[in-house]
Amino acid sequence: MCGIAGIIKKNLSGDDIAYFSQKFSNSIKHRGPDDSGSWHEQQSGVLLTHRRLSIHDLSPLGAQPMHSASNRYCIVFNGEIYNYQELRTELSQYGHTFRGGSDTEILLAAIEQWGTKSAVSKFIGMFAFALWDKQNKTLQLCRDRLGEKPLYYGFQGDVFYFASELHAIESVCPADKLEISLSGLQHYLQYGYISSPQSIYKGFQKLLPGSLLTIPIQTLFKGNSNLSPEIFWSLRQVAESGLQQQLDNFDTAVDSLNTKLHEVIKRQLLADVNVGLFLSGGIDSTTVTAIAQDVSSQKVKTFTIGYHEKEYDESGYAGAIAQHLNTDHTTLYLSPDDAKSVIPNLPKIYDEPFADSSQIPAYLVSKLAREHVTVCLSGDGGDELFAGYNRYLMTDRIWHKIDHIPSFIRKIFGKTIDAIPAGARDAIITLFYKNKQGSLQSKVQKLADLMQSSNIMSAYDVLSSYWPHPRDLLKGNVPANSATPLLSETRNFIDQAMYIDQIRYLEGDNLAKTDRASMAVSLETRLPLLSHDIVELAWRMPTEMKVHRNISKWVLRNVLYKYVPEKMVNRPKMGFSVPIAQWLRNDLKEWADDHFSALNNHDLLHAKPILQAWATHKSGKADHAHKLWTILMFLAWQQERKHIF
Repeated sequence: MCGIAGIIKKNLSGDDIAYFSQKFSNSIKHRGPDDSGSWHEQQSGVLLTHRRLSIHDLSPLGAQPMHSASNRYCIVFNGEIYNYQELRTELSQYGHTFRGGSDTEILLAAIEQWGTKSAVSKFIGMFAFALWDKQNKTLQLCRDRLGEKPLYYGFQGDVFYFASELHAIESVCPADKLEISLSGLQHYLQYGYISSPQSIYKGFQKLLPGSLLTIPIQTLFKGNSNLSPEIFWSLRQVAESGLQQQLDNFDTAVDSLNTKLHEVIKRQLLADVNVGLFLSGGIDSTTVTAIAQDVSSQKVKTFTIGYHEKEYDESGYAGAIAQHLNTDHTTLYLSPDDAKSVIPNLPKIYDEPFADSSQIPAYLVSKLAREHVTVCLSGDGGDELFAGYNRYLMTDRIWHKIDHIPSFIRKIFGKTIDAIPAGARDAIITLFYKNKQGSLQSKVQKLADLMQSSNIMSAYDVLSSYWPHPRDLLKGNVPANSATPLLSETRNFIDQAMYIDQIRYLEGDNLAKTDRASMAVSLETRLPLLSHDIVELAWRMPTEMKVHRNISKWVLRNVLYKYVPEKMVNRPKMGFSVPIAQWLRNDLKEWADDHFSALNNHDLLHAKPILQAWATHKSGKADHAHKLWTILMFLAWQQERKHIF
């Protein structure tokens, strides 16, 4: 795993080359502490910078930027091509010879042989790269199918920038060119993350997953920055094709998934450094660990996080599974003090505002693993592929209870709840449910929003939102974010919800969290469940294979039951969460108060609704932890960049 960055700048000078190379390299050193390099073509104004985390071919032959055998191409590459050995064999038959053993060299040979779009379609892996074509004078940016590896780009002034992280761009772009995107901020306030193609800054975007962006130098220098990525792999097409070719035998589906997972995990265990696995004790990570141990000739190393708050602690389950599978297991218990020690670094680790509070244990378990290994496999993706989120069944159940009520009556009822002053609502809830007012307050508000929803998908959006009406928080007129188009091949709600999450939540939240948390400690994380052939197989499985008698991930569970007894994993889903609600009322209260004090004179946010939510949360009358965390993470992110704002 690595970090990449670069520019295209007209009249690139020698001073520019030295300045940008050093700034880029220093800003993403955490992504690749083992080596660094840069290359430029001054006449064309192109500079490529690379930081290396050595995984395959630890020798200088794997160093980047790397040139192709013909010297036509120069590349900076972040990621892993898991099938590079098979591609090496195939390319050898075409007469290619190789100097070293890195997957980057194979990638370049594949591009020379087949062209970029055809080559990347053959790659099995996670990747983001920038490729300079010296012959055609074009720069190509490419990002893997699901968006496991990040890639930002944008054109400001007379410079085109690209980088793995916004840190690199922030380090060189003039501060007066960096302006917060209200559209990106609105998306963040609603969902707690910013998904592609938006970013937090105007003029900068994330490259869409599964796309290739070709940038002719002459086009940029003529002032035309209207760049349009070309899709080489479409999740929408995969989903709709899968829905048309559904498997009809459950046992066949289980066997196919088991076989494919063995193939994928065996590939992803290969490295020239030590490899381990994250093990939470849930279905996804346990399945990956079980199969990894099954294909490994020695004990695999596993890592988990535990909490002193028992209602959040899964470490006992993970420990029992590790003992059953006979792994080399390590547990780290997380306290509020541990969380407090991490929080000041979160705005640095997550280069955009990011409000998934599991970012804290994600970082700490990565830090723990890095003490023992350089690569770690994770179970990310199982919930999105196999209908694992509780909100799928919850939305389906609630909507079927209220859908028969005429919409105008539902809206009146919802608006009536909204109109009740917070204090009166608290008093009513406390009168009847004295010990549950905090959790019920949030549920009552969700119910009010659900009742005003026009259809089940908008209801799902409410349940997926931290602030369902983010424009109410923003000063000025902010246009509404456009909705993600739905699948045309199904009316099944769970299929639609999984698709929305795979397009939006998976890339914007889970994959960003995993990448930034692990890369902050120079750990490469691999995600077997998100191999594109697993994704394609999952979409061929009907919903009934994923949800059986209200039990989620049914087909994946049946793979797991081949290795672990049912009783060890059949328990309520907890997730990789932290007790942030309690911490905000106690250990983190003073820190939160300090940040909220900045709201009174804030340029972008209205203080009143936020401070009201904070007051009711502190009192224990409501649980607004997730809403408040979005604001706190944004304010902390701004504070970290006070030299810009």
